Amino acid sequence: MNRTALHSALELYLAHLTVERGLSTNTLLAYRRDLARYTAFLESRGYVAPDDVAEPDVEDFLLAVRTGSDGRTALSDSSTARIVVAVRGWHKFLLLDGVTGVDPARAVKPPAQPKRLPKAISVGDVEKLLDAAGLGDGPVPLRDRALLELVYGTGARISEAVGLDVDDVDRTPGRAAVRLFGKGSKERIVPLGSFALDAVEAYLARARPALAVGSTGGSPGMFLNTRGARLSRQSAWAVLQVAAERAGLAGGEHISPHTLRHSFATHLLAGGADVRVVQELLGHASVTTTQIYTTVTPDTLREVFAASHPRAR
Repeated sequence: MNRTALHSALELYLAHLTVERGLSTNTLLAYRRDLARYTAFLESRGYVAPDDVAEPDVEDFLLAVRTGSDGRTALSDSSTARIVVAVRGWHKFLLLDGVTGVDPARAVKPPAQPKRLPKAISVGDVEKLLDAAGLGDGPVPLRDRALLELVYGTGARISEAVGLDVDDVDRTPGRAAVRLFGKGSKERIVPLGSFALDAVEAYLARARPALAVGSTGGSPGMFLNTRGARLSRQSAWAVLQVAAERAGLAGGEHISPHTLRHSFATHLLAGGADVRVVQELLGHASVTTTQIYTTVTPDTLREVFAASHPRAR
């Protein structure tokens, strides 16, 4: 194979991604950029064809990417992991297409990603947020308070909350609950606490009828906008942002609907709830997903140590 063999193999793969897999322009540009860096690294070692590459070369390239020793910008673990996907995909394609006889990247693993703790806010900040959402007159503040009370009170995803119909909420005293439809339309029933129930009752009695006036077809949706249509995810996000700003919460611009879901789980576990119960309430398919909330924080360690150890004081 001639000097352009690496580049020819790269163009062959990019054509496959374009035609067979239909990747977006931005994704293709990312693949091209990452693999161009890889081919430049291989050429710096004197390689002219994909068959020249062995597993240690792939590992050395990943080290160079993470440290910048190839003369380019050093990348984070997450960006390195992205390049691993590109490199492995290319070599696998070349093997399956008969261009090479081995896959030198098959056993190369991306760097382990550090677990990021979900962001949660304190119970006090949640209360400030909910109070701020209900400020003002008219039907909108009642709707906003009910929406955020329900999201925090049930751990619902924002898509689940705005997708609710009025009939999905059982308001029977003593056994109030909400029927949520999660990923894959998986249904779960979550109890509705008294604070969320009171807010929902106030909204349904005093606000939703006024909002529904603007609807021509009579939407079954629980949460309506001022035109009587179902509230969108974007509008629900805006509700939270406005409430966070009014409440004056630190880092309020970073508070999202998922923050309330994370706070729901964190506060339940801090209160002694079993992780498997929280898993069911959140609608997680695996308890492993839920267990990230159980990580002990330094503050918790100090509190337990101070309260429990005889020589702590």
